[in-house]
Amino acid sequence: MFVIRQATLDDLPTLLKLAKMVHFINLPADKDLLAEKIQASRLSFTGKEAHARDREWMFVLEDTSSGAVVGTSALIGCISWHGHPHLYFQVRKREHYSKDLGTGQVHVTIQLGSDETGASEVGGLILSPGYRGHPERLGALLSLVRFHFIGLHRAKFSPVILAEMMGALDPNSHTPLWEYLGRRFINLSYAEADLFSTKSKEFILSLFPKSEIYISLLPPEARNLIGKVGDETVPALRMLEKQGFREMDNVDPFDGGPYLQARRDEIPLVMSTARLKVASLGRGNAEAIVSSHDHEHGFRAVRTRVSVTGMAVRLPRDVAEALGVNVGGTVGVTILKQPGRAARPGKDARSIAGRAKGARPRGAKRGTPARSTAKRR
Repeated sequence: MFVIRQATLDDLPTLLKLAKMVHFINLPADKDLLAEKIQASRLSFTGKEAHARDREWMFVLEDTSSGAVVGTSALIGCISWHGHPHLYFQVRKREHYSKDLGTGQVHVTIQLGSDETGASEVGGLILSPGYRGHPERLGALLSLVRFHFIGLHRAKFSPVILAEMMGALDPNSHTPLWEYLGRRFINLSYAEADLFSTKSKEFILSLFPKSEIYISLLPPEARNLIGKVGDETVPALRMLEKQGFREMDNVDPFDGGPYLQARRDEIPLVMSTARLKVASLGRGNAEAIVSSHDHEHGFRAVRTRVSVTGMAVRLPRDVAEALGVNVGGTVGVTILKQPGRAARPGKDARSIAGRAKGARPRGAKRGTPARSTAKRR
């Protein structure tokens, strides 16, 4: 069985190995920084964080047959505030026309921008190479569990959710965009600048040009990376698009990867998540993410098959044991797919969330009981 749980300091060596495979700003390949993030995550899971802007949650995927941690993903409650901006390149198109020549051109420009409105972010997802392509779709589980968690704790997240997509890097984790642009103003390697940006944004604001930059001045191998993702990032991009995330003409100033955005309360899986009572034990026929959260086990989640009746759910016995719940306990549930129907993430379970709020089915008269209808900068 594969279980998603909150990260602990015991996971630090494995998380450090995973972090060295990529260059995620919210999964730094630095032992001390990772330890700080795990500690912040522990406080966030227990609700003991000092300030709302300190909230971040690190999930790990454990193969219970071996006890090995094989992947991780994360949520950041607030990525910017006054004096600590989220930085990006704003991408625009500029039209130029000459009357005398009777011709013109359209140019693409980038310009450093900042935002301090405090959006939340999904990020830090990586799966160990040996588990990629697994029949249980483990990468999808690491991604979707974040929206399950947001759905259970909406008030802890901004109405706006961002996702930073990794730009295309070469085998040595270098990017021509940084070499031809960023390094002309900041004399650090891409990896050095990326790591330092976890501690300070001042150097970017102070050293990057403030005016628009015409990307036609860059060589093709650099300008063609703006707004593009690496091949390994495409599945994650498609998954986020299915949850309503859209590109916003903002890209990372280091590698050019796009930023995506969605409204929290319009994300299907967030809207379809609810807390249900465990009524009985046994295998169901609807695919779902199910979670528990208590002082003994912390947060734990699995993908399994359940049956939902009203506000009650039937769980497989081994799942209940893995989550540390008994009949009569409460679990978080997000239905991913109903039997005999094409997968429509979130839509199949939206009625569950509606019932949790006392909603009436469409067309029902008032008083009619509701019935089941089914890398930041």
